Amino acid sequence: MAVLVGQSAPKFTAAAVLNGTEIVGNFTLEQYIDNKYVMFFFYPKDFTFVCHTEGFS
Repeated sequence: MAVLVGQSAPKFTAAAVLNGTEIVGNFTLEQYIDNKYVMFFFYPKDFTFVCHTEGFS
């Protein structure tokens, strides 16, 4: 697997949950490109071995 640290994420549009409450259907990372910090966290499914509760605990 190639090292991806420091590389830009590919352009995409997807449904997303922001700040734990706001659901948006057309999220893109490009909307946040001018912000100082952006964290993009993906997990495959709730209650799997990589659950979101493990990522933020």
